[in-house]
Amino acid sequence: MIMQTLDGAWRVSQAGSDDSFPAKTPGCIHLDLLNAKEIGDPFYGDNEYRIAWIARTDWVYTRTFVPDASLLGAEKIVLECDGLDTLCTLELNGEVIGCTDNMYIAHRFDVSGKLAAGENELRITFKSAVNYGEALMCKDVVCPGDSIPGSVFVRKAPSQYGWDWGPKIPTSGIWRPIRLAGYSVSRIDDLRVEQTHEAGRVTLNVTAELENYSSEVCSLSVRVIDPDGTSRECPANVSSSIGECEVTIDSPKLWWPNGYGDQPLYQVEATLSYDGKTLDVAKRQIGLRTIELDQTPDQWGKRFAFVVNGVPVFCKGADWIPADQFPSRLTEEHYRHLIKSSVMANMNMLRIWGGGFYEDEVFYDLCDEYGILVWQDFMFACGHYPVDAPFLANVARETEAVVRRLRNRACMALWCGNNEMEWGVGSWWGGEGSDKRKADYPKIFHETIPSVVERVDPHIAYWPSSPSSGIENYCKLEPNDQNFGDGHYWDVWHGRKPFTAYREQFHRFMSEFGFESMPAIETVRTFAGEEDLNMTSYVMECHQKNGGGNGLILYYMAQTFRFPKDFEMMCYTSQLLQAEAMRYGVEHWRRNRNDLRCMGALYWQLNDCWPVSSWASIDYFGRWKATQYFARRFNESLHLSVCEEGKTAKVHVTNDLLAPVEVEIKWSLEKLDGTVLSSGAQTLTVAAELDTLAADLDFTSELSGDAVRETVLVCEMTAGGKPAGSSVTTFVPSKHVALPEVNIALETGTDAEGQFIRVTTDKTARYVCLAIPGRDVIFSDNYFDLAAGRTNTVRLLSEVEPEVLATAKVYSLRDSY
Repeated sequence: MIMQTLDGAWRVSQAGSDDSFPAKTPGCIHLDLLNAKEIGDPFYGDNEYRIAWIARTDWVYTRTFVPDASLLGAEKIVLECDGLDTLCTLELNGEVIGCTDNMYIAHRFDVSGKLAAGENELRITFKSAVNYGEALMCKDVVCPGDSIPGSVFVRKAPSQYGWDWGPKIPTSGIWRPIRLAGYSVSRIDDLRVEQTHEAGRVTLNVTAELENYSSEVCSLSVRVIDPDGTSRECPANVSSSIGECEVTIDSPKLWWPNGYGDQPLYQVEATLSYDGKTLDVAKRQIGLRTIELDQTPDQWGKRFAFVVNGVPVFCKGADWIPADQFPSRLTEEHYRHLIKSSVMANMNMLRIWGGGFYEDEVFYDLCDEYGILVWQDFMFACGHYPVDAPFLANVARETEAVVRRLRNRACMALWCGNNEMEWGVGSWWGGEGSDKRKADYPKIFHETIPSVVERVDPHIAYWPSSPSSGIENYCKLEPNDQNFGDGHYWDVWHGRKPFTAYREQFHRFMSEFGFESMPAIETVRTFAGEEDLNMTSYVMECHQKNGGGNGLILYYMAQTFRFPKDFEMMCYTSQLLQAEAMRYGVEHWRRNRNDLRCMGALYWQLNDCWPVSSWASIDYFGRWKATQYFARRFNESLHLSVCEEGKTAKVHVTNDLLAPVEVEIKWSLEKLDGTVLSSGAQTLTVAAELDTLAADLDFTSELSGDAVRETVLVCEMTAGGKPAGSSVTTFVPSKHVALPEVNIALETGTDAEGQFIRVTTDKTARYVCLAIPGRDVIFSDNYFDLAAGRTNTVRLLSEVEPEVLATAKVYSLRDSY
């Protein structure tokens, strides 16, 4: 096998023009125009609208190259394109060698005998996907509501056409690596590793699919490398285009989701040889684990629980969207920050939403490494797609390519057909054409995709849509039926219901719910000038893609907090709104995990694709919002929560651990200055994998008159003598709490565990926020409540210089108005 990269320097021009400028691959036309200073930053101000012409233009990428001499001697020479976006024609030395119509999959073109020994020219013409799709629009078609029409006709990321959190900037170009590859005799086309688990033993069945270029018989050897570096080798039986072998692992080290155990990874390497020479090598990273979707009928309906290595896992996490509008510039560092941030927030699952793209290998590598289960949507979202024979064939090719690429992953938990389309067919898309849409829908999601998944990867469950009540319930039950399948709940936010409305929902698995906030003030300043720092300014509304979204933030602000005194505090309090909404939901569903009634809570959404007001808990630049810190607390395996109603409070301990834990809980009803009105304590053993009601408190007599505005319930939990959680609960909205001015003292320093900030307050302070000016720092805790007289020692998870640490500042809710 001989490889010659074609990444790097290209030229690009508008179709029909002789004028070209430098381009870089992997990349896209917008980045090339930006680097050439032909356009301004697409994310600044309203530049999104000023560059709309780019997506309506055809572009031509060209490169001249001289092939390596060794490459020309290969029996088979292939142009391998890992990602072409999207509708393009490829010409080599003036001869058309192929066309593409799918952004999501790799394309291979046989160029054997077509390369000159000297200079060659490769020319790739990208047709405007926007123009193509718009020309096919008709009355029966439904496209996503916030997008440029026509995206459903093109196998390209729908969100690039615009979404209610993303800009209308459809890209084109060579967005993943491109190369020439030379092969002789044979190559490994695919490597599949299947696991059989028995008591104390795992058997790996390794199958290599070969692409042969001659009648010669090759040899294939397989090596399995344990997590500790030891290895075992096994010769494979080769017959025609298949090589197979079986490897037994005694005393296997099992892979677990984050919070349930370790993530040991095994490496499987297959080496194809002929006549003593290595022809090809294929590698796969695997984790030894079993996973199934438990849908056993029960007293409510059917379970929806992921069971890993025989253990039902409560899935805690978020929904993932593309991490950049221009995905070719995503780096391993960027991915690692987001995945590691998920782990730091005690998450164990990410749902890859069906309106973006299938992520790079590094994303799945990191999920394997950190123990993040992946719910993988196929890339269909909120639209009605064509079902003609060529389109269905394209979908089948895409499905097979994606499943073959990802099926060996330890992190893979579920294949899901689409986002919200079953909901749309059943509820949203009525009127003319609705009968046709209902007839068309199953052809993709109940026939084409599942038939490929069943053949290529029968070991991972397939789910037709999110939300859905199940394949057998399609068009019989509401997709959001609380007793079956997964649910999306949006009456908090879109429906303007209070946060407490989450407590009326008892879905078996909540796979999507959310609440918007503004990003950090530092992020806002990357796209807006000082004159734009107003919720209703033109630029701020350009960076708010949910219709009326800023108005909804202000609506909930009026229900919850006093109006902020300035724009920076508006950013802060909007994030508190979002964080409290997510806390209400997640804590409620975790409290209802007993008997596997609810076994998952994934909020919308983890990340952003550009700087914007949105549902993300981490903004485009990787800055943690308040929700991310709240998630770090409300996702803890052992978690203390309080469900207040009127002047009563139920204290719960939710234990996701696989063993019982003895805890001590202390509670005190106290004035904001620390005066205790009543108190109590108890020690109890909380059972494994269950929620326990620890106390049922009624403070009706203590909270009469003004006392209800001047009093908080402080709960503190210890386990093994160490702090294990706390909460401060009010019995009126925060806007009505008579918060006093507080003195918050900071002590900074370094000890054996690293840098710290010790925070102490004389009176109760709510939503204490630490910051280090000019630095993006992640703390061990932030946006926390601190009851009167208490201390919280906060660690820096990313170190700074001692003199910078000394500049730390602090504010709380009382400082916001």
